[in-house]
Amino acid sequence: MTRKYFGTDGIRGRINASLTPEVAMKAGMAAGRIFTRGAHRHRVVIGKDTRLSGYMIENALVSGFTAVGMDVFQFGPLPTPAVAMLTRSLRADLGVMITASHNPFADNGIKFFGPDGQKLSDAVEMEIEALMANGMNDGLAMDADLGRAKRIDDSQARYIEFAKRTFPRNLRLEGLRIVIDCAHGAAYRVAPAVLWELGADIVPIGVTPDGTNINLDCGSTAPEAMCTKVREMRADFGIALDGDADRVVMADEKGNIIDGDQILALIAKSWSKGGDLKGGGVVGTVMSNAGLDRFLASQKLKLARSAVGDRYVLEEMAKGGFNVGGEQSGHIILSDFSTTGDGLIAALQVLAVIAQDGKPASEAAHLFEPLPQVLENVRFKKGSPLDDAKVKSTIDDANAKLGASGRVLVRKSGTEPLIRVMAEGEDEQVVRAVVRQIASVIEEVAA
Repeated sequence: MTRKYFGTDGIRGRINASLTPEVAMKAGMAAGRIFTRGAHRHRVVIGKDTRLSGYMIENALVSGFTAVGMDVFQFGPLPTPAVAMLTRSLRADLGVMITASHNPFADNGIKFFGPDGQKLSDAVEMEIEALMANGMNDGLAMDADLGRAKRIDDSQARYIEFAKRTFPRNLRLEGLRIVIDCAHGAAYRVAPAVLWELGADIVPIGVTPDGTNINLDCGSTAPEAMCTKVREMRADFGIALDGDADRVVMADEKGNIIDGDQILALIAKSWSKGGDLKGGGVVGTVMSNAGLDRFLASQKLKLARSAVGDRYVLEEMAKGGFNVGGEQSGHIILSDFSTTGDGLIAALQVLAVIAQDGKPASEAAHLFEPLPQVLENVRFKKGSPLDDAKVKSTIDDANAKLGASGRVLVRKSGTEPLIRVMAEGEDEQVVRAVVRQIASVIEEVAA
């Protein structure tokens, strides 16, 4: 069966185009039926980011879940990893996060978590799609079996306490001035609270959501705002989350970016030294820079690569017994603490190293020189440009130009109608040239 709704990270699309109230209600009914197992009162928890459309999607989901007899606990704005954590904590049968993550406000999405707090497998997502396509009359609850809906007022406080417990008890953030950019998103209250309660002098930005400004020129996809504020305030550190706070990009005291690869390197080195690293290394993705691979090898650690998407990173972690994994884009999974990417907890682990070593972030968090790597996105409307013979030939030519020390990766985005063209190698000019060449051919084919 071909996927109609699910991509690499749940259901996602433009509001009232591909993602409508009907789709959300059907998704709730279908998922509710699949996760209604046994005679107990079944429970689903729902969180959301700050998009205007969250109200509409939430109400549609509540209708779907209560129609099949599930009780609904509504959290309001809360980070994706908090929803995953509370799914387990409240012993829910299912968790849902309404978010389009780093996408613009006009998009939204639905992420599902199983009772273990982990994202659903491809097989379960296909089951949900099959039920959505084949009618929803079966499985409807009758009379007193209908579900109830209830708002949970202390969900943010629960996550704040959980996040603080991941920070070493013998350390404080006193003396550190930290810029925290919450992208006008789901963490706009909890992230500043955690840092302040741990003793930091905080400079919050991106904390005034209005329903339409999420990720707008701020957050992890536009970290320039954070970097500028770090330099302006002479801060020691910067943290930029995305709209649902499952990814993070950081900055040192000079306003230089610390990406996901550098975060993985720092945590791997620190945890390995303390005997806390499992699996003999970390999990990255096919996008991870070769510089990370070389650095880990110098530490006698390994880099296992997965497909792009934190779900696939987690699968590789489980397979190899790793407890640290992530993506260059800032999805960092620390399975000792969380079942999904958690930008705030990843930032706290980096801050723990800085607080303990007493070194500035520019020394502590830049552990290797990345190979020149260039990424360009090409938008397309329909079909698959990657199947075109001319595109394939251009990619082959690019690989030949880069030689054994470089590589080309061209793939479809799982969340947007984009072809992502990435190349890395020793010579930046050559890398840029081959990326532009591939992108131009894809633009020609996709026109």
